[in-house]
Amino acid sequence: MDLTVLYRGPLASCDYDCPYCPFAKRRDSTEQLRADRAALERFAGWAARQTDDRLAVLFTPWGEGLVRSWYRRTLVELSRMPHIGRVAIQTNLSCRTEWLADADPETLALWCTYHPEQTPYGRFLAKCQDLAAQGVRFSVGIVGFPEHLEHARRLRADLPAHVYLWVNAAEGRAYTDAEAAEWTELDPLFPYSRHPHRSAGLPCRTGESVVSVDGDGTVRRCHFVPDELGSLYDGSYRRALRPRACPLAVCDCHIGYVHLDSLPLYDVFAGGVLERIPAQHGAGLRLPGGR
Repeated sequence: MDLTVLYRGPLASCDYDCPYCPFAKRRDSTEQLRADRAALERFAGWAARQTDDRLAVLFTPWGEGLVRSWYRRTLVELSRMPHIGRVAIQTNLSCRTEWLADADPETLALWCTYHPEQTPYGRFLAKCQDLAAQGVRFSVGIVGFPEHLEHARRLRADLPAHVYLWVNAAEGRAYTDAEAAEWTELDPLFPYSRHPHRSAGLPCRTGESVVSVDGDGTVRRCHFVPDELGSLYDGSYRRALRPRACPLAVCDCHIGYVHLDSLPLYDVFAGGVLERIPAQHGAGLRLPGGR
């Protein structure tokens, strides 16, 4: 079986202070960190044993995972397992990067977000350049606030040409066509992020070939639908895997709508769905249909 797993454990601490994030500068207690480590190690052990399956894993922690040694170690270990086709994590890239030399660059990938108010530009760019020099697969993105536009332009100019720069529409913001055009110049796929996608009753890969797992091993179809499919660790979730329609009115997060059958994003991101890397890069990147 081919299965994509989105894992989100109890980790909720972050070293950044983004004003729109409820987890900004949050500190987990020692007990909470121990619980997160134990949950991650349990999940990693499960993934290691699934040698009859073909797995892809994306870690989507509420907090910043890569400042924790157990996330770095898990990524390295999973990247070297032949039955795992991709292992990726969302990160603000505040961690050091030399540990990546121990990972398999064909399997491991990073989904990096630049927060201009949280880190010096030169420091972030230097880490991106180091990733490129190491041959690490990664994308870089930014939230589309007006005050971020010039930062994004500078970043696009300085990043290696093969690195995709994505732009997330700011939550709740209505963009004028002129504003959207400016962001689309930087990210030709921004129109997919600009508006929430109507999803009610539409087929979605989540719950069939894509699942969400929390630190206790509870399996759901995705992060945004609370209904439980079973437990990862007793295998009960497998009986619930089947094609199903989305029960929500709209889907407005990339890690959700990328899996909608009604959108062409599995073709757009072929080979790079989890790390948000399109099959085409640079000047050749266009919306399907030539838009």
